[in-house]
Amino acid sequence: MYKYVIKRLLFTIPVLFGAIFLVFTIMNMTPGDPATLILGITAKQADIDALNHQLGVDQPFFVQFFNYIKDMVTQFDFGTSYRTGKPVFDEILSRFPTTFWLALLSMIISSIVGIVLGIVSAVKQYSVLDNTFTTLAMLLSAIPGFWLGLMLMLLFSLQLGWLPSSGIDTWAGYVLPVVTLSLGGAASQMRLTRSTMLETIRSDYIRTARSKGAPENVVIWKHALKNALLPVITSMGMNFGAGLGGAVIIETVFGMPGLGMLIVNSIRQKDTPTVMAATLFLAFLFCLVMLVVDILYAYIDPRIKAKYQN
Repeated sequence: MYKYVIKRLLFTIPVLFGAIFLVFTIMNMTPGDPATLILGITAKQADIDALNHQLGVDQPFFVQFFNYIKDMVTQFDFGTSYRTGKPVFDEILSRFPTTFWLALLSMIISSIVGIVLGIVSAVKQYSVLDNTFTTLAMLLSAIPGFWLGLMLMLLFSLQLGWLPSSGIDTWAGYVLPVVTLSLGGAASQMRLTRSTMLETIRSDYIRTARSKGAPENVVIWKHALKNALLPVITSMGMNFGAGLGGAVIIETVFGMPGLGMLIVNSIRQKDTPTVMAATLFLAFLFCLVMLVVDILYAYIDPRIKAKYQN
């Protein structure tokens, strides 16, 4: 198992390198330069050129990229924010709890709702409940998250006045963002759970359990659900990772001071070090979550654990 974990961690290196190179390339191709954004459009060209030289952004593309990788690997230095002049990781760590709780709460809610509805749909296949849940899941999957968030804000904040439309001054500030982010995940989780449960309850060992007189609740919740959980757990991990990435949109819509809002503001101001570090941080977290999911497989299915031990 330890060899497998080490191997998976090593595999994350090219993934993270590719993510860094892609983001660095995109930021380098965007118009504008940091010095103009920092000093303003009224600054003298000589001052702008001097600051760009100081920041190193007047060097060739590959020289800039090599210097960034060298400082990151040798000194664990992810750069200094062009906006604040402070180390980028200080601001990332201060904003991460907001994004983490948003993604975690959304994953928990979407998993509970999606798994329960998926089991009910599978057990009651082709019933009114099944058709209703399936139609609702397809509808929610097709609705863009930002549009859904705006509609929820319009109803519960502007019309009814029950919940705040922006900020997280109280726990109520999390309600609309979490609901917005979890509805799409619940829809995909429900459809996946339904399909895996339908496949599982038709298996020979399920028919054997029923023929031995096992209660239907025991057959569904103990025998069928456990063996149908593997793809569902993968989806849960991906939902959590998607929640971290989806926070870029949701936090912007609801004005939440998390990593998503930080990335959006940094892109607008061409704060490349902050965008790079935040993207790398989220990419590493996603790889780590998927590694945890793979390890959980071994505790659910002994056959997979045996493969890890070889």
